[in-house]
Amino acid sequence: MSRAGPASPGRSGATLPLPLPLPLSLPLALPGDRKREALSAGALLQPIIKDVGEIYSRLLDHRPVIQGEIRYFVKEFEEKRGLRELRVLENLKSTIFEANENILPKCEQSMHDNLNEVLKRLQASNNMIHRLQEREHEERKLQADKVMADEENRIAQWESFMKEQQNKQAEVDEEHRKAMERLKEQYSEMEKELAKYDAGREVKRKREREVFRKEEPGRHGTK
Repeated sequence: MSRAGPASPGRSGATLPLPLPLPLSLPLALPGDRKREALSAGALLQPIIKDVGEIYSRLLDHRPVIQGEIRYFVKEFEEKRGLRELRVLENLKSTIFEANENILPKCEQSMHDNLNEVLKRLQASNNMIHRLQEREHEERKLQADKVMADEENRIAQWESFMKEQQNKQAEVDEEHRKAMERLKEQYSEMEKELAKYDAGREVKRKREREVFRKEEPGRHGTK
């Protein structure tokens, strides 16, 4: 339907009308020579006026061209396309009627039947998942209780171990203290005995010196 360029007169079937000759205001009563000159001037102006009218009709008067375009549009839309849009609309109407009368009830019935089955399966799945969740919750609770009991048992064992270590440490410290006291007593007795021994030796030496001094003059006299 869309065309490039203006419509030609041959295609649109419209012919450009010839312009009407412009009226000339000529004097009614003229002398002989002037009347002949006016008639000859009017005869010369007739082609010019005709050309001006034709130029005006081609440049400024668009009614013939628009009428040709309108007739071409009507011909393209009505004669060539015919009732194609009407047939399309009728087909759509029949398709919609068929869908509303036959297809839609079948779909609703099928959806109703299938959805009931799906709903039952979903309910069964939901119940199964609920049982699994409860079982998992119980297992987690038992595992948590077991972990808590093990933790408490380990804490009790650790406290018992620490108390035992503290008791052993106290016993070791006590034994060490007693051993240190025994060693102190032993070294004290040894020091006392050593002091007695030193004192005895000193007394013995003094006696020997005294004996030696007493015997020294007799030796000199014998010589």
